[in-house]
Parts: sequence; structure tokens; C-alpha cells
Amino acid sequence: MSLRHAVLGLLTAGPASGYDLMKRFEVSLAYVWSATQSQVYGELTKMADEGLVEVAAEGPRGRKEYAITEDGRAALLHWMTEVEPEPLRRNGMLLRAFFLHLVSPEKAAAFLRHQAELAAQQHEELSKLAELIAEEEPCPENTSGRVVLEFGLRGSATYRDWALWAEKQIPS
Repeated sequence: MSLRHAVLGLLTAGPASGYDLMKRFEVSLAYVWSATQSQVYGELTKMADEGLVEVAAEGPRGRKEYAITEDGRAALLHWMTEVEPEPLRRNGMLLRAFFLHLVSPEKAAAFLRHQAELAAQQHEELSKLAELIAEEEPCPENTSGRVVLEFGLRGSATYRDWALWAEKQIPS
């Protein structure tokens, strides 16, 4: 997934400034994709040059609201339906777990316990979000969000359970 497609997808909800997009990221994509403010503004400029977005309004202090264009919508739909997602091949936590035999059993167990705690914390945060979303009126955007949220809930529970299991595998 690329930042470009995340921004285009967020712009389908309506025009937004870079600041607005960052807020949308925080409330919708924070567990799926992250971006810095400079990355978002840089990508908006590139996409405007390519005709994928256009400036829909300008405000005080040079504030610009961007809207997705037909070419941008076509690029997003092409990416969604015709480009195979890249498999996840890098995971810093698993890379460390692979080399746990290089540290003391105590440190290895503490590392895995910490990973379980982090996963449990993420699961708790996602559960609270799920409760809030359950109160919202069903619509296509909410359904898609719920599908992704469920992936996060299941993934964080599996991650937590794995880390607790792995800690028990460390010889004492």
C-alpha cells in the first residue's frame, strides 16, 4: 500500500487540506498506515502535478483544500482491483524473536512478555473503538472500517496469545 492510495481513498470522503487529512488518518487509518505531515503535503503536491487531485479551495495563510479528480479516482480503483497487494516481509519484532537465543533467558522472556502487553493494549484500544463504531449508523464506509477493525482485533489477540506462548518456550 502506498501513501498515495491512502490519501486518494481519504479524499473520496470529500475535499480536505493536508491538516484535515492528518486528522482523518488519526481516526481511521492509524493502525493500518501511518504518515507524517510532511509526507502527506509532499504527496499532495506530487498528485496535484499529476492531475490526481486538484485544489478545490484556498484559505487564509495559504491553506489549500484538495479534492480527488476523475483520474485520481480511476487510479485508486485500478490499484484496489488490479494491483496485487505486496506481502508483508519485514517485521522487526519477529526478527528480534529469531535471535532471542543470543540474550539471556530472562531478557528473552521479558521481551516476549512486553510484546504480549503491547498487543493486549492495542486490543483494548481497538475494542473501545469497536464499541464506539457499533453505535454508528451502518453505511458502506462504516462496514469497510468495521472489516479492518475486526482484522486488528483478531490480529492483536493472536499476537498477544503467541507472545504469551512463546515466553513459555524460553528455557529457564
